[in-house]
Amino acid sequence: MRRILELAGWEVALGVPKPGDWVGIWGEAPTAPRGKAVAARTDAPILRVEDAFLRSVLPGRDGEPAMGLALDRSGVHFDAGAPSDLETLLATHPLDDPALLARARNAADRLRYWQISKYSCWDPALDPPPAPFVLVVDQTRGDAALPDDAAARFEDMLEAAKDEHPGRRIVIRTHPETVARHRRGHYGPEHAGGNVSLSTEPIAPGRLFEAAAAVYTMSSTLGLEAILAGHAPRVFGQPFYAGWGLTDDEDPVPRRTRHLTAEQLFAAAMILYPVWYDPFRDRLCELETVIDNLAARAVAWRQDRHGWVITNMSAWKRPHLGRMFGGWAPVEFRTNRIAARRLAERRGRPLMVWANDAGPPGEPATRIEDGFLRSPGLGAALVPPSSLGLDDEGIHFDPQGPSRLERLIAGSTALPRAEIERARRLRERIAALGLSKYNLREDLPPLPAKRPRVLVVGQVEDDAAVLRTRADPFGNADLLRAAREDNPDAAILYKTHPDVESGLRKGRVKDAATLADLVIARGDPARLLGEVDAVWTISSTLGFEALLRGVPVTCLGAPFYAGWGLTRDLGPVPSRRRPGPTLDGVVHAALIGYPRYFDPVTREPCPVEIAVDRLAAGIGFKPPGLLARLQRLRALVR
Repeated sequence: MRRILELAGWEVALGVPKPGDWVGIWGEAPTAPRGKAVAARTDAPILRVEDAFLRSVLPGRDGEPAMGLALDRSGVHFDAGAPSDLETLLATHPLDDPALLARARNAADRLRYWQISKYSCWDPALDPPPAPFVLVVDQTRGDAALPDDAAARFEDMLEAAKDEHPGRRIVIRTHPETVARHRRGHYGPEHAGGNVSLSTEPIAPGRLFEAAAAVYTMSSTLGLEAILAGHAPRVFGQPFYAGWGLTDDEDPVPRRTRHLTAEQLFAAAMILYPVWYDPFRDRLCELETVIDNLAARAVAWRQDRHGWVITNMSAWKRPHLGRMFGGWAPVEFRTNRIAARRLAERRGRPLMVWANDAGPPGEPATRIEDGFLRSPGLGAALVPPSSLGLDDEGIHFDPQGPSRLERLIAGSTALPRAEIERARRLRERIAALGLSKYNLREDLPPLPAKRPRVLVVGQVEDDAAVLRTRADPFGNADLLRAAREDNPDAAILYKTHPDVESGLRKGRVKDAATLADLVIARGDPARLLGEVDAVWTISSTLGFEALLRGVPVTCLGAPFYAGWGLTRDLGPVPSRRRPGPTLDGVVHAALIGYPRYFDPVTREPCPVEIAVDRLAAGIGFKPPGLLARLQRLRALVR
């Protein structure tokens, strides 16, 4: 909080206010009267500080810092006794700038897509109660945003919901702090019974609003989300969003007479009013950046909150995986797979394995694999990854069955426009910065001139990504011959795989110098893609990187990016893949929706934009110590 205030221009200090100083107080908290008394004695103005309306994944009492603050010089947004800066904005600001309103619509769409709100400790996979029902939103006792007679008003609100919807199911949404036993709510088991039930599971509010026939609230910020979901909630308090023609108010605020749209309300409350903070770049930021950051953190919490049991994992990887996936619950490693599976079942935790460790058929396990923006250095050099893809449906390099990445690509046609635009910006920035999976900044040899150049990408022939992508045996030599036959007048450039070149893996082509015009053992792949006219590959991710740069790609296997109408496919592509997704839809799935990113600077889950910043600066995780390197060497020798 101090850092946000400093960046917003406030110097935080203790002591008696001097001329020109302000007294800062936290909303209407129990400590607020002391600040008010000091301000009255010294004739100092008051700055009221509160959390912004997107706060964190977990409530503040769980220890997470806020991602933004509301700094109000006039009042506090939840106290309608006097106008606050937010109320003045809503009452007097034109709120008619098309660009501002477009930002509001796009941001609201993204919040719904990622299922994030003020707190985001939801499980989007949980279904709401059977529709239709009336949703009654509870709040915590003693909340400063509530009036003194709040207990009686909550009882009245529940009775009104029953009277106004006779016979209809009533679902009471319990506050997350009540579920976590931090603070009591106004409704408990004594209110349940008949057609009234308590909802204590972490169901995403957006899913509740989709199924609800009506919404009742006192002053919860879920009322704002209900408005954005198309409801006109019944409001029994006087929150900032009441009185603008978007709610059914039990206790109207007479001075609020203006009628606003949902986009105008959102623009004022979420874009113009708060001060937002980006902890990765340590600077103030726009709402859009907060959504990026909060979505990354929410996804990590949803996947990690039960803890993990990880099996058959190399010793050098374990410390890094423990940090990356152990932010909210323990990570336990087991060497024996059967013991790991039993432990996972006993503890109620998911099982994690490396992707090429197939395991027994039907085993419920999440497979992980390096992300497509991995690190500034090779995994073979024991450089830990900044990104990993998690897949509980299959794995992206095995087209014999569906994967989570494949599902995300197929579903990308329904992405919000703002997420597609985000993917486009990401694609263009990756190309402009010359980033690739491993970011090997090496010089290229002189390339043949005056002819079209076709890059043929060599791979590790016994790698699972190659073995599972084709029904019949197929190797680098076959790939080279097919490319030469199809492009007789082109200059064929053959890029060998680093692990093959080092002699550690299978895939060397004995007559490569005869089949290709130039064999490239070393060189920056990103720079190389900028110098060629086409790419041929079995299933290399370099084909995906070529698509990012607009280079035509021919696939003889079935990598994740094949079969969508973006590549020339000569391999057995699964029939379940159909043209339709755009390039930016595939980019969103592969670089935003599928992987997890872990920031090497803050050691926190981060969005892809931060990973790009770090890779562009050459910042990554350091290779492990000597002992881990010796263990890795021993495994390779074996």
